[in-house]
Amino acid sequence: MAKPAILILADGSTYEGYSFGAEKDAAGEAVFNTSMAGYQEMLTDPSYAGQILIPTYPLIGNYGTNQEDDESRRIQVRGFVVREECDLPSHYLKNKTIHEYLVEGGVPGIWGVDTRAITRRLRSAGVMMGMITSTKTPAEALKALKQAPDYGSIDFVKEVTCEKQYRWFDTAAHHRWFDTAAHHKWHNGDKARFHVVALDCGLKYNILKLLASHGCRATVVPCTASAEEILELKPDGVLLSPGPGDPVLLDYIVGNVRKLVEKKPVMGICLGNQLIARAYGGRTFKLKFGHRGANHPVRELATGRVHITAQNHGYAVDGDSLPTELEVTHINLNDGTVEGIRHKSLPIFAVQYHAEASPGPLDNTYLFRQFVEMMEGKRGGE
Repeated sequence: MAKPAILILADGSTYEGYSFGAEKDAAGEAVFNTSMAGYQEMLTDPSYAGQILIPTYPLIGNYGTNQEDDESRRIQVRGFVVREECDLPSHYLKNKTIHEYLVEGGVPGIWGVDTRAITRRLRSAGVMMGMITSTKTPAEALKALKQAPDYGSIDFVKEVTCEKQYRWFDTAAHHRWFDTAAHHKWHNGDKARFHVVALDCGLKYNILKLLASHGCRATVVPCTASAEEILELKPDGVLLSPGPGDPVLLDYIVGNVRKLVEKKPVMGICLGNQLIARAYGGRTFKLKFGHRGANHPVRELATGRVHITAQNHGYAVDGDSLPTELEVTHINLNDGTVEGIRHKSLPIFAVQYHAEASPGPLDNTYLFRQFVEMMEGKRGGE
């Protein structure tokens, strides 16, 4: 028999449902995602660290989980809220149900709630802290929630970054993600054309896959790596990864970015976009309910082309705060926020959306080709 559970938000609104996944309480910032598929990739996206994830699509778990679709080494969300949990998944790759997957990851969930109503509340009131519990009354949960630290006060990047430097093709996981002709050619003796150092602020595996498919070998370093340590690795370029939390807390990274942008081609994705802006003195701000989903329209200003993008961020760059050497390259067509920037003279660019998708459309992988072209230009000019 299903065990009753509740989701309570910081404004006191309470949603009754049933417990699944790990039997424990969890508090975090409640956010919603509008993607219709890709729940395993969402759960393992480090940008969701510290958050309770609420997919708007009602049926979750219908194709189970598998070993191919993890985007990091563990489930990153604090909790999972769904309308309906499917306990009989059907897919040729599936090896666990969503319940079994959450239990293994030690993450609680709640099903049977009206996720439409929760989404409407977050859209009108803004994202807020929430708690999933099957042991507390609403009054007890609200009291505990008010005592929990606010999401914006915690540096989650240090929680999700790698513990030590590694080369991606040395990991056990690479055998799953790099089963491509380009990968086999590389391991049959052809050297990768470029060496990219990826600063792990919440790196997704698909970023590394796309770098490899564009002829790059990747060395991943922790978020605490200094600019000097990164430059000692002799990279052709530096990639600043996505990641969770408020970039205001990341001055220890911003200082290193400030040193790197003058020496190497740099590509930033999501949080990486904010780090580049802040390295040049720009400001960032918190969005009311963030951009999370796989169908956000973004206009490229130089061409007028509209790209459909995957997004997962709660903070954005203040375009009016950018210095003259940076220019806005992309804007969000839903709210006009900055979705990309570039340096006017140096090989530096960044996008706020997830160029690597996963989940989401693959329309924007051309940006990795653009990064390679910048490294080619830099090498040719030396």
